[in-house]
Amino acid sequence: MHRGETDHFHPYDVSSGGGHGHNQKGTTQWQVPHRSDHDHAAHDHPHEHEPDLDLVEKAFVEGFQAASDPTSFLRLAGIPFEATLADGTELKLLRVAQERRVDIGSLAPHLGGQTFRYDPLPAQMVSKRDHLVFVYFDGTKTRQYAFEDARALGAR
Repeated sequence: MHRGETDHFHPYDVSSGGGHGHNQKGTTQWQVPHRSDHDHAAHDHPHEHEPDLDLVEKAFVEGFQAASDPTSFLRLAGIPFEATLADGTELKLLRVAQERRVDIGSLAPHLGGQTFRYDPLPAQMVSKRDHLVFVYFDGTKTRQYAFEDARALGAR
């Protein structure tokens, strides 16, 4: 970075990069406000997260809406119609539901993490996302799985 006339010198000031595109580190996203641990069904299986999953899911939603044969589209995407969990529970796919989520506010933790600050988002920062929920029946009740989790059921 360039120092101006009003900047004072710190002899031990170590910069992480040269600025202007030199030695830049990748950005780190430490939170995703629209993804919470409660969005997914119980995580009884570890799986690798696909890079750009949000873009993959968005393309899937668009394609699923336009598909003349939704059943074949699900097969192409690797969504299983039947699956068996690690504990032996058998799942049967009942329906695919589309949800639209609109984020209209954000939370930021205060120092110490016990309280939070709420800020409504300005109109240009409001985000809208469509995603699909895969509803399976386990023999006694229905279970909802997000796109990534439903695809992972087929890897068993």
